[in-house]
Amino acid sequence: MSRQNQKALVLLSGGQDSTTCLHWAIREFGRDAVTAISFDYGQRHRIELECAAAVAEDAGVAHVCLPIDTFNALGGDALTESAIEVEGAIDDRTGLPNTFVPGRNLVFLTYAAAYAWQRDVPNLVTGVAQTDYSGYPDCREETIKALQQALRLGMESEVTIHTPLMHLSKKETVELARDLGALDAMALTHTCYNGTRPPCGQCPACRLRAKGFEEAGVSDPLVADV
Repeated sequence: MSRQNQKALVLLSGGQDSTTCLHWAIREFGRDAVTAISFDYGQRHRIELECAAAVAEDAGVAHVCLPIDTFNALGGDALTESAIEVEGAIDDRTGLPNTFVPGRNLVFLTYAAAYAWQRDVPNLVTGVAQTDYSGYPDCREETIKALQQALRLGMESEVTIHTPLMHLSKKETVELARDLGALDAMALTHTCYNGTRPPCGQCPACRLRAKGFEEAGVSDPLVADV
């Protein structure tokens, strides 16, 4: 079956990668077949959700935000606790960045799959990448493949998880956004771990984003006028 005859649900955080994936899904499935989903998980920077809504509106697709606050209750990471600094610190116990929210992508995709199952949507699209994945184990291809199989078994479905950025560097992700005509949308996105707008330019997420745009020889619309 042609992808143009199928529906797709895009996990949209409001960031660079998920925005690129949203425009990829529009190209692959058609704008009318695409819905975006975001999660209010108690993240310390609410601007993420504002940006996700703005990106979806700009793209002309429906957008839903689901509340799941358990991650905030669990705590222990720099993305849900304001007392924890995000400047590239590594957790001594796990060896992972302190911005890693354990289980986040697994939970997001499971909720998204449940939402999609209720609406006969067979395709999920997510912006995880193991090339520039900041050390997060739930961004690896083997993790996503295993989860897809578990979802298929657990929901008696043929859900497919698409990861168009999985093997792309940040440079290549910028180039893909350009080719998709999504560069203007980057001005609406949010990447900064410190939650500032304009972005701080110093946190790991800001540095990785800047590196990608620089290597691609493309001006980042988010900071072009700053």
